[in-house]
Amino acid sequence: MEGLEVTVLLGLTILVGTLIAPRVRLALPLVLVIFGLLLGFVPQLREVQLPPETVLLLFLPVILFWESLTTSLRSIRRDFRYILPMSTVLVVASAFAVAGIAVLFGMPWEIALILGAAVAPPDATAVAALGRLLPRRAFMKLKAESLTNDGTALVLYAIAVSVALGGQITPLSVTWDVLVSYVGGVAAGTAVAALGYLLLSRSSSTIVINVALLLIPFSAFLVAELVHASGVLAVVVAGLIVAYISPRVTTASSRRQADAAWPFGVFLLNGALFVLIGLEVQYVVHEISAAAIGRLVLITLAVWATLLVVRYVFQLLNVLFQGRPTSPLPRGVRSRARAVSTVAGMRGAVSLAIALSVPASISEGGGVSGRDEIVFVTAGVIMLSLLVQAPLLPMIVRWAKFPVDHAEDEEYELAERAISGAALAALDDLAAEHGVGQEVRDRVRAEGYQMLEFENARSLAREQALVDAEAEALDDMLDEPDPLGIGGVDTGDATPLGVGATDTTDGTVLQMIATSADVDLAQRSPLIRHEEHTRLKLALLDRKREVLLGLRGAGTVDDMVVRRISARLDLEQVRLQGIEEFD
Repeated sequence: MEGLEVTVLLGLTILVGTLIAPRVRLALPLVLVIFGLLLGFVPQLREVQLPPETVLLLFLPVILFWESLTTSLRSIRRDFRYILPMSTVLVVASAFAVAGIAVLFGMPWEIALILGAAVAPPDATAVAALGRLLPRRAFMKLKAESLTNDGTALVLYAIAVSVALGGQITPLSVTWDVLVSYVGGVAAGTAVAALGYLLLSRSSSTIVINVALLLIPFSAFLVAELVHASGVLAVVVAGLIVAYISPRVTTASSRRQADAAWPFGVFLLNGALFVLIGLEVQYVVHEISAAAIGRLVLITLAVWATLLVVRYVFQLLNVLFQGRPTSPLPRGVRSRARAVSTVAGMRGAVSLAIALSVPASISEGGGVSGRDEIVFVTAGVIMLSLLVQAPLLPMIVRWAKFPVDHAEDEEYELAERAISGAALAALDDLAAEHGVGQEVRDRVRAEGYQMLEFENARSLAREQALVDAEAEALDDMLDEPDPLGIGGVDTGDATPLGVGATDTTDGTVLQMIATSADVDLAQRSPLIRHEEHTRLKLALLDRKREVLLGLRGAGTVDDMVVRRISARLDLEQVRLQGIEEFD
């Protein structure tokens, strides 16, 4: 099929899947994979291949960069002793365990190790699409693990392919490959992010800033590949750095545009990827003989079960790598949390890209036997992740009965009160600095106090809602009716229309607001007052951002809380300034 036809078909499939998924109560990625399987029955569609370079160079940089931008740095620092062994030692253990199982089913050791490297890492795209049912901290831990474990898997894959092609490896060469992959990936991501910082800090154009942001993940991946390092790790590091520096080197208008464009683009890429996975499964099934399919299905089931068991057992052993937790969970909750993390560790795009990257031939003309088997088993494991683990995840989360965590809401309210209070404290100084009159100053002060009172009231209302919920639960248990019995109040015609109001023939009240019979020309011009009001409000927004970033730097509030509040401040600034012209 032609590229345009494939593009339109993918778009229509994503659209139909998005409409159907809520009605059938299934996760959208699962619905899209099923659609891909159904489309694969059409021979012409089955020939639509998914080249590994497409996944590595088009899909993954954009998806991983966005996931890095929306990952909490504080969570990574806090749980680093958990994330590091899970993204390195667990990947190695999973790869060798899978290889051992595959050898038992008659697969050559070298090919089995390639298979193990392919299916070992949980995938960030699958986690992001299906793991948001988890509690916030558990989701961030799994997301950070999935963003950083691909480097380990790709090093293992390179070693396994070298062995399969007759290459010689030594402990020194393995150590060197690991160092180059990790250190080179971190260095490449840091260097590209630094160059991006220099460019972004020298431009205030919305379109220039966002084009530069779009180029950063591709540039980081390219630089890492040139030095034979991990492109995936380079993209992740660049994304984490850009997420930290972005509030200081981008504009409110550019951030509003990026926050609208990036999620939409990532949604389309994710959707297309899951559809293409379904098509790839159909292609491989039709390429393999019917006699071999039964054996490969057994291998797929055994490999999938092995990954779950190894992940659960390793979490028991991972306690040795961690210090004493600051807020230990009860023993039963910890066990259930390990079960949830095991089910949530799903495979996706990176595993399929590794499997598809297995070379079909070498320079002498020979081939690597078992490539189709590797692709079949890898695609099968991905399918089981989506078809079994994804539907089970909501039930497992409900069974786990995690304690309700209000930390993010509390931090949000704390940050809002802190920045509102700081803005009020600095109002007089900022007004004097920007030459703002007393009338505008008093107006903005009143708005500030009103906002602060609103934040305090919202915090109290949330706490009261928790108390009311408990009281309502007790009332339900005691089967007590509402003692107040408040009904509707008939106001009748008691409310006057008021000044400037007109009662139309159909009963609709039209009210003219802010009218004046005469204008006192001796007063300050409304235009001047409006300009002063805008200048003062913008200065207060800058002060709020400064305090907010200070709270983030001190670790008082989480990066995701800062992101939520920054989005609101940006929206207010765009409302005051207007949308920047692209020219």
